[in-house]
Amino acid sequence: MQWAPVGSEPLPPPLPPARVDFTGNRSEFRKLVTKGALLELVTFGFYRFWLVTDIRRHLWAHTALDGDSAEYTGRARELLVGFLVALAILVPIYLAYFLVGIEFERWQAFASVPLFLAFYAFGQFAIFRARRYRLTRTVWRGVRFWMDGSGWAYSLRAMLWGLLVLLTLGLALPWRDAALERYKMQHTHYGNLTGDFEGDGWTFFKRAWWLWLLSPIALVVFPLAPFLFAEFKARQWRWWLDGIRIGDVSLSSRLPHDAFYGLYWKVVGWWTLLTIAFIAYIAGGAFLLVALSGVPAEEVFGGDNAAKSIPMVVIMVVGYFALALAINIVMRVYLQRDLWAKVLETIEVHNIAAAADVRGSAQLAGALGEGFADGLDVAGF
Repeated sequence: MQWAPVGSEPLPPPLPPARVDFTGNRSEFRKLVTKGALLELVTFGFYRFWLVTDIRRHLWAHTALDGDSAEYTGRARELLVGFLVALAILVPIYLAYFLVGIEFERWQAFASVPLFLAFYAFGQFAIFRARRYRLTRTVWRGVRFWMDGSGWAYSLRAMLWGLLVLLTLGLALPWRDAALERYKMQHTHYGNLTGDFEGDGWTFFKRAWWLWLLSPIALVVFPLAPFLFAEFKARQWRWWLDGIRIGDVSLSSRLPHDAFYGLYWKVVGWWTLLTIAFIAYIAGGAFLLVALSGVPAEEVFGGDNAAKSIPMVVIMVVGYFALALAINIVMRVYLQRDLWAKVLETIEVHNIAAAADVRGSAQLAGALGEGFADGLDVAGF
């Protein structure tokens, strides 16, 4: 008889990393955001909560890890209620600042400092709580992500790090990003697995320090700015993805440094074309108005007469909303859908088997953070 001692069997080779696949159709997404933008226009912006929900459902549903797609379970009504509650908190702050400016004009400049600090604190609170809301509405393989921790504790950390970044003229930004991301990830969970972030500020700094040196030049030489920002975002995305851990599961990315050049330049190109079209529309409307009225252009548009011309005001308002509508579509297609797809195709997930026996836990978070994020314009995906 031949036998091998117990424990001497060779270990099976490690499984290859799992890929993340995005199967969303670009044309379908463009139709989705175009229809949503038109409905935003006729509902004076209130449809945005339904549009944001539809966008997330589209992106989540077409994102598959190890063959299984994610699911977004958030509802538009939750976002609307969260926004209204946040508005009830923010409006009195705006009103108090307005009254101070009227009653004590000499105090207005002083009052702007605490107002800015209050909005910055609320903004950081909103970023943390909005992420918490989105995680608790994200399900993969029947198990929900969730998040604990304090939004105000995160806000305090963000304010202190922001002060350090200001005092160091931006040099402390990599360490700020690492510290804040570590706090968020250490309070992030997938079922009973706890997250962590192993990225450090020094690694990020070594990848992007020269961008900091070039940033003053980019402010003067415009063509450099889109390249510089695209380069920074690509390096930041890769650094962030390489540092993510959920239990024993880890991520890595092969995102090239020039991955976003085309996306940002397409956005710049569309902005330029749409602005030219807007100017041409206003000029055409003005000439048409002059031709139909028979009044000399100097009398119609001289001084403040243009602002008093109701037809001209209508033409300008319609053109402005059409411009905003078109720009929103461009931004959502290129900087949400296309950026999402480009990042996902470079991700590899290691040791995915460690997430096989996860137990579900946690409760749904409220949408107040999303409401603050909308009110302060700091919303993300």
